[in-house]
Amino acid sequence: MANILIVEDEKAIQEILAEYMRKGGHACFTADDGIDALAILKSAPMDLMILDVMMPHLDGFAVCKMARKMSGLPIVMLTAKSGEDDKLKGYDYGADDYITKPFSPRVLLAKVNALLRRFSIPSQKSVHAGKITLLPDSHQTYVDGLEIALTHKEFELLSLFMANPGQVFSREQLLTRIWGYDYEGTDRTVDTHIKTLRRKLGDEGAHIVTLIRSGYKFEVEI
Repeated sequence: MANILIVEDEKAIQEILAEYMRKGGHACFTADDGIDALAILKSAPMDLMILDVMMPHLDGFAVCKMARKMSGLPIVMLTAKSGEDDKLKGYDYGADDYITKPFSPRVLLAKVNALLRRFSIPSQKSVHAGKITLLPDSHQTYVDGLEIALTHKEFELLSLFMANPGQVFSREQLLTRIWGYDYEGTDRTVDTHIKTLRRKLGDEGAHIVTLIRSGYKFEVEI
């Protein structure tokens, strides 16, 4: 069972989401706006947040950005807009997945469970490359001894690269491996995540090499 925070100002949708999450075996906490959501995150540990984009006081993008500074929990954003730019903006602020309204609550529950499974996959040891250290059990990342905050997708990308040094991954392969076969976006999502990941890694981000018309690879001695 996971603690799931549902942030949705439309009560009818909020109740439907809570009902399906509880049927899936999860405990639900609800917030009507972004201010309440941030207060809940400060006061209680959450395992995942379902976050609507269009809300009063603080929109979902602002809440996502602030929440990401507080926690590494998975964030699924709900939006009435299917535009690519809005989705890329959400990913840039730290969202892990997107679902567009109207949506199937069963599909959303499946996405939630998939994210929770990925987050809880056990591992027996840390992984090192250059000055980068990954702790898969806790999803923590360190660069030269200092912890940096990565989203789950960024962590999965870095883990994949570090486990396969020198291997070239096309954008399509990365979408399939990290986002899954049912992902609705485009390969621009990969570029956005790589750009943000490099920035967070600082000088160590140079190990992620872009290959024109081919994709990306990770170059470093393990």
